[in-house]
Amino acid sequence: MKNALKIRLMLALGAMATVVTGCSSVSGGPELPQAPTVSVREGPGEDYMIGPLDQLTVFVWRNPELGAKVQVRPDGRITTPLITDMPAVGKTPTMLAQDIKLQLSQYINDPIVSVIVNEFAGTTSQQVRIVGATEKPASIPYRANMTVLDAMIAVGGLSEYAAGNKARLIRHNKGTGVQKEYSLRLGDLLKRGDSKANVLLEPGDVIIIPDRKSVV
Repeated sequence: MKNALKIRLMLALGAMATVVTGCSSVSGGPELPQAPTVSVREGPGEDYMIGPLDQLTVFVWRNPELGAKVQVRPDGRITTPLITDMPAVGKTPTMLAQDIKLQLSQYINDPIVSVIVNEFAGTTSQQVRIVGATEKPASIPYRANMTVLDAMIAVGGLSEYAAGNKARLIRHNKGTGVQKEYSLRLGDLLKRGDSKANVLLEPGDVIIIPDRKSVV
């Protein structure tokens, strides 16, 4: 009788250990589909919205003295010859060029203006943020066809005590306004080279990587 109780107890403990082990392997939530190894049909991403601290070049055809290389100020504005405190944040380069053209039309006839973004900082909605147990937590500008592997390379990979397979990706759906959470297998991706764990990112994604000490 005692032996039977011992066996049942051992089986129960074993089952509990299996559950705990299984839960610690990956975080909860659905997984995203694997990113293609080679992007056969790479296309442009969403129109880039200028953000604070972006470096811009404003070019005015046949009037180079009215152009300038400027950095978007923290308040989201720029100043160029003849134009003071022009709002730039939240506009595409084409939109900003049109606004500059309207202002310059007061001084010259039919100006032709182009705006080029030389260095990207991006608005929060067009950044990918990586926080938690990584070597260099950071916000990085999103680029077309960016994957989670690209993002992790940019921040130096996982820290020594990261629970990579418990990482989560938070994604906000602009259309519905709903926020959804997905599980990531960063440990498998970075330490085992499992390409199936590599997924495509979207602008505004947040990657959260817990420390092993904080994972039950």
